[in-house]
Amino acid sequence: MSSSLLLRSSSSKSSAVARRLLSTAKLPSALEERITTALSDMKAAGTFKTERVITTPQRSSINVQNSSTPVLNFCANNYLGLADHPHVVSRATSYLQQWGNGLSSVRFICGTQSIHKDLETQISEFYGTGGDTILYASCFDANAGIFESLLTAKDAIISDSLNHASIIDGVRLSKAQRFRYKNGDVADLNEQLENAKHCRVKLVATDGVFSMDGNIAPLRDICDVVERHNAVLFVDDAHATGFLGPTGRGSGEYAGVLDRVHLVNSTLGKALGGAAGGYTTGSPLLISMLRNTSRPYLFSNTLPPSVVGAAAAALDIVSNEETRTPLLNSLWTNAKVFRQRMQEAGFVLAGKDHAIIPVMLGDAKLAAKMAEMMLERGIYVVGFSYPVVPKDMARIRVQLSAAHTLDQVNYAVDSFIAVGRELK
Repeated sequence: MSSSLLLRSSSSKSSAVARRLLSTAKLPSALEERITTALSDMKAAGTFKTERVITTPQRSSINVQNSSTPVLNFCANNYLGLADHPHVVSRATSYLQQWGNGLSSVRFICGTQSIHKDLETQISEFYGTGGDTILYASCFDANAGIFESLLTAKDAIISDSLNHASIIDGVRLSKAQRFRYKNGDVADLNEQLENAKHCRVKLVATDGVFSMDGNIAPLRDICDVVERHNAVLFVDDAHATGFLGPTGRGSGEYAGVLDRVHLVNSTLGKALGGAAGGYTTGSPLLISMLRNTSRPYLFSNTLPPSVVGAAAAALDIVSNEETRTPLLNSLWTNAKVFRQRMQEAGFVLAGKDHAIIPVMLGDAKLAAKMAEMMLERGIYVVGFSYPVVPKDMARIRVQLSAAHTLDQVNYAVDSFIAVGRELK
């Protein structure tokens, strides 16, 4: 028997054994009933989520399983269109061949290659504020590791009410006292800092861009309040890094306060190549503490070399004015045209000055139905509803990319108008 037949036979037997083992593990009836009821309720409310399967690389035009024709993708975080950029893919491939598939280790044991240190240096130099950088498997991990490591029970976290779920989960892991201020409300932030004045260290946490609304945090005003209270400012810039601000340095650059932000967490999985990975950049003292105490860093495998290579290539593109400028011009032109035409057509839109443009619908079933009808017209968008967004604030979050052509943007608007008329 050939080795391939032996492998298939072995795999088949292993699968059969696994199925038998799983079939013997009966769930407690209380758990089974509760989960079944919860899932049924989600389906009835229109909030049950299904996954469409893409059969091509991520780009502006993609193929979706069970669809005979390509569809235009308006729901990816691929803001600069770098997810399948030839330079990014080529660098990922070369790093895979030169450095291997992975390290089989966490960083502090035997999981640090020179390419990891090079990427950390590259990110630090990208921000140009004299800080240091630490890499994580994801920005979610970076957010999970920062608060517990840096703050104690004598300290305070003052968090924006609409911060990303990963910040919320990270805050929960910390023993620090918790305060929350109204979304983007600087006066309320000031009040909460007053309430926390008895705490030793006060850390203000905010998204740079609130991804469900497309709103940019008022960082200049926030910095003024933070400095008045001698607090620390932390910004999650996942939906800003690479494309917001004149040179793509994010919300800090957009607001002109890049040198007033103590810590920035961001991702390598959105504008910067679309793969995976996250980081914290900022004060070398704080980064050193994270390297020694941040649990997601200490207990997670290091970033695979191919991801490191792709991120380095994406940063090269964004750092170079000649390659960056056409991408930013295309992205912001697309966003301007989409927003202007949709507003003229009477749609209610959220956000401002960003490539995230939510189409506000309110009803969860309506959002899901509209997304289905848009797909039938060749436009891939997704309806968002509770618990991802507040109840009765369902929406379709449209995300523009530099990879979209103006013809594609105009077709998307035309499709929204046509579907909107059908649903009236």
